[in-house]
Amino acid sequence: MSKEKVKVKIRDHQSEMALFTGRAIAAFLFMLVGVGVLLTNLYNLQVKNHSQYQARSNNNRIKVIPVEPNRGRIYDRNGVLLAQNTPVYSLELVPEKVHDMDATLASLKSLLGLNESDIAQFKKAMHRTLRTRPVTLIEQMSEVQVAKFSVDQFHYDGVDVDAYLERYYPYSANLTHVLGYVGKINDRDIRRLKEEKKYTNYKATRTIGKLGIERYYEDTLHGQSGYEKVEIDSRGRVVRTLDYVAPISGQDIKLNIDVGLQLYANKQLTIKKENPITHKMEDYHRRGSIVVLDPRDNSVLAMVSSPSYDPNFFVHGISSKRYNALLSDPDHPLLNRTTLGVYPPGSTVKPQIAVAALSEGVISPNTTRNFPGWWRIPHSKSRKFRDDVRWGHGKVNVVKAIEQSVDTFFYQVAYDMGIDRLSVWMNKFGYGKPSGIDINEESTANMPTREWKHDHYHQAWYQGDTIPVGIGQGYWTASPMQIAKATAVVADEGVVHRPHLLKAVMEDGQFEPVLFKDFSRISEAKKQNWDLAKEGMHRVIVSGTARKLFKNLAYEAGGKTGTSQVFGLAKGQKYNSKEVAEHLRDHALFTGFAPLNHPKVLVAIVLENAGWGKYAAPIARNIMDYALVKPTINLDADPSNLPPDQLMTHDGRHVNVHKNTQTVLPKKELAHHKVKVLDSEQVKHS
Repeated sequence: MSKEKVKVKIRDHQSEMALFTGRAIAAFLFMLVGVGVLLTNLYNLQVKNHSQYQARSNNNRIKVIPVEPNRGRIYDRNGVLLAQNTPVYSLELVPEKVHDMDATLASLKSLLGLNESDIAQFKKAMHRTLRTRPVTLIEQMSEVQVAKFSVDQFHYDGVDVDAYLERYYPYSANLTHVLGYVGKINDRDIRRLKEEKKYTNYKATRTIGKLGIERYYEDTLHGQSGYEKVEIDSRGRVVRTLDYVAPISGQDIKLNIDVGLQLYANKQLTIKKENPITHKMEDYHRRGSIVVLDPRDNSVLAMVSSPSYDPNFFVHGISSKRYNALLSDPDHPLLNRTTLGVYPPGSTVKPQIAVAALSEGVISPNTTRNFPGWWRIPHSKSRKFRDDVRWGHGKVNVVKAIEQSVDTFFYQVAYDMGIDRLSVWMNKFGYGKPSGIDINEESTANMPTREWKHDHYHQAWYQGDTIPVGIGQGYWTASPMQIAKATAVVADEGVVHRPHLLKAVMEDGQFEPVLFKDFSRISEAKKQNWDLAKEGMHRVIVSGTARKLFKNLAYEAGGKTGTSQVFGLAKGQKYNSKEVAEHLRDHALFTGFAPLNHPKVLVAIVLENAGWGKYAAPIARNIMDYALVKPTINLDADPSNLPPDQLMTHDGRHVNVHKNTQTVLPKKELAHHKVKVLDSEQVKHS
């Protein structure tokens, strides 16, 4: 039987070829789609979104560094520099460039006299900072430290001295409550700047105005930041500078303050007193305040709050120990008494009340009163409101009532007017309202009304509440600035000027005067009413409560003494200052102006716990003499257009400001700031 041969088909070339062809086509299509995706993305990257990715690339390669502007300087009315910028040197280390940090710190500690606390603070700051960023080791280097390091600087890689300008107040505590101070920008400042959309302009700035003029005119003084565009490598190091735009320096400003008068007024509140511990005679700053105005426009010539403190400690950052000492000081040096101190205005308000009563027809020029040393609410058995003279002043009219400060006369006036009319009229003089002074630190104090008592005490207003208001007591409180402003209204016969510190702003190389808009004039009062009030104030000086203190006066003046009670006496109790603790003694007040018919200077004084108003009057006379008799202040000259390179010191010496004040960056141009006539809100935001 023969075997048949079976043919086995091993390969099917046709099917294999078909399979290969299908796979090749699928692979090609896959590759084609992949290439299409790549080309699409490449198009998006290189063409469609080119500008976006180029910007992101540049952000990684190019860095914009903000540059701090020079802060504007502050001068007094005669061109004396009150706040300047001084060069400060700091020692900075870039951790990435320092090969052996511990050895470097040990060497610098020995060379520059550092302590362990300095090293510890540096290490703490270094751990919070990128290694490519500089970290400050010494914030304020002395000249000796700068000299020592400069000699050996080549030994220290990554260690450099950085120079910048820092605010300095040459008159120390004498002007603190006028100028305020700048301090380091904190989280609260940053939040406020962001809310006001100003933070971008402060990214390079170390300090910001915290109080006083520095805070109020921050926008004017700060200037406009510049920037430096640099190229950096992958490690954040600067390779080269691509562009530089210089900052615009803040504008210089001139105040109405006369620094000579300010120093003199400060001296009036300084006395010699024995130190109970060392038994040595030392200077003691009395608690009180002095406001000196030019009543023709209420420009502030001097503004003293005593005691005070050195603002330079706050610029660099005050220590906790020193700050706690200021907080715990029983004399409260941090308080600006001129605008935040509130006291019963006492008898200083009697001229204003007289004008109000005359204008309302409550009294006439011929009205006379004769009370027996006390006054009682008619047809009642209420308490007796007593006068300072037990047997009374006899028959008095409104002029003599001001001259002799007759309380009983004004008790009757207050009773007849009532609290409603009294409060409305005193509001016209500025009581119970902001004075308009161009600093933020101000209290409105309190001009009481029926509504005020109901809101604060949930009680009705009684007739007995009105009576002490007639002599500036009771619920009525005022600041020294308000007292000065109200007196100026009498001096200028109804014109209500806005108290202001700013005199001029630097524009295109010269100071341009700034005018402030007045409040509404008191048109309801006749000239005769103002004349009677001024005559009463003149007689205070000539034959009244201050006559002994103003003898042989070289000019005519008007004034009013006042005594402000700190606590109330019980029925039948008599006040004896020798038996009362010092902080419970009466405050002494005085307000006055001169010359009488054409006033150029007005002084308001509050001496805390000093007793009768007559104790404040001698200081007022000294200041008036300084301003009007001694050739130390010229109230008629206008130095606002004095060239900045010909400004003067307070002793009359010419100085070249540009030569004496170093600047880090040149001032290319001044910010546009044309101001002519401003109200309070315009000035604040200028």
